[in-house]
Amino acid sequence: MTHPFIQAFFDEPTNTISYLVGDPGSRTAAVIDPVLDFDMASGVADTRSAKRIVAFARDHDWHIAMVLETHAHADHLSAAPYIKARTGAWTGIGAHIRDVQKIFRPVFAMDDLRTDGSDFDRLFDDGDRFLIGELEVEVLHVPGHTPADVAYVIGDAALVGDTLFMPDYGTARADFPGGDARTLYRSIRRLLALPDATRLFLCHDYKAPGRDDYRWETTVGEQRRSSVHVHDGVSEDEFVAMREQRDAGLSVPKLLLPSIQVNIRAGYFEQAEANGVTYLRIPVKWKED
Repeated sequence: MTHPFIQAFFDEPTNTISYLVGDPGSRTAAVIDPVLDFDMASGVADTRSAKRIVAFARDHDWHIAMVLETHAHADHLSAAPYIKARTGAWTGIGAHIRDVQKIFRPVFAMDDLRTDGSDFDRLFDDGDRFLIGELEVEVLHVPGHTPADVAYVIGDAALVGDTLFMPDYGTARADFPGGDARTLYRSIRRLLALPDATRLFLCHDYKAPGRDDYRWETTVGEQRRSSVHVHDGVSEDEFVAMREQRDAGLSVPKLLLPSIQVNIRAGYFEQAEANGVTYLRIPVKWKED
């Protein structure tokens, strides 16, 4: 079984893990789910986290050939455009990003947004295969958290995005527009049908109660044995009831509004105004008396 090189980069402000995944033979690599640093209060964006990934690749002789997104994130902005500009990498995401674009285009009145996914260089369908150097990647469509979620299976590893968290923390929420708890359960069971030894690399960790360190790597076997939400024996109806009750009490992600409108454009902001400043949109709805 192929054993890819995987280096994690943790961003504590957003609890996000980005990855450099490489083929040791060719020194070709992909960056998965890179974070753009963005301070909502000041409106300041910078690329220090993405620079750290690019510098690591340079210092360790990795050629970044592609930037892959597992989905359009709602809790951080993507740094894909920066990495693409610095390395010449192409960008890819699941083909169902089109569905997400169609959902959010009217929410933000983004009349200029193309809903054909063409802001990304490549769109992946379920079962598609491509290469990182000589490493074969299989794309699995795993919707539920959002309609567009995909996992990237590379040798003995799977990069699963937000679909699963560490076994002691559980699973992703399914209450965003287009999300669905029943669909999420079926996607998770598909992932857990991979061999028990398959290493799972997660996009987030929030420290489960009683745990004082961040973790982002587990295995299919560990999830099946001990996931607090979807261990073997948990039925679909039980999961849906738990997930829907849990989601009802969750707060909106702090960076949801900027993240969605930027990430469905492949990480690009709208064109800056004459003053050199880029502006984001905040939908305002009046509460009825």
